[in-house]
Amino acid sequence: MIIYNVTSNVDNTIQEKWMAWMMEDHIPKIMEIGKFYKIKIVKVLTDHHDEGTTTYSVQYFADSREKLNEYYNDHSPKLRAESAGLFGDKVLQFRTELEIIQEFKSV
Repeated sequence: MIIYNVTSNVDNTIQEKWMAWMMEDHIPKIMEIGKFYKIKIVKVLTDHHDEGTTTYSVQYFADSREKLNEYYNDHSPKLRAESAGLFGDKVLQFRTELEIIQEFKSV
C-alpha cells in the first residue's frame, strides 16, 4: 500500500475557506475518481510552522503504485491547478510518498 501525503501550510486568513473546500469539494471529487480507498485529514500539532498559519497533512491511501500513477497522470494536474487558482500562495504544499511496510494494531 502507498500513502500519498500532501502537507499544506495554510494561512489562517483563509483556513476556514480552505477546510470547507477540502471537505465539501476536493475530497469528494478525489473519492469519486476511485484511485484511493481512504483519505485522512490530520492537523499537525508541532510548533514548527510559520506564525499565522496552520499545517495539515492529507493522506491518500492507494492499494497499488499503479493506481497512484493513474491519479498522477489523469487527475492530479487539474486538481493542483484548481487549488492554486483558489488559494494561490496562501497555501504552501509539499508532497511525499510513503510505503506501508507493516501495520500493528492493539487487540
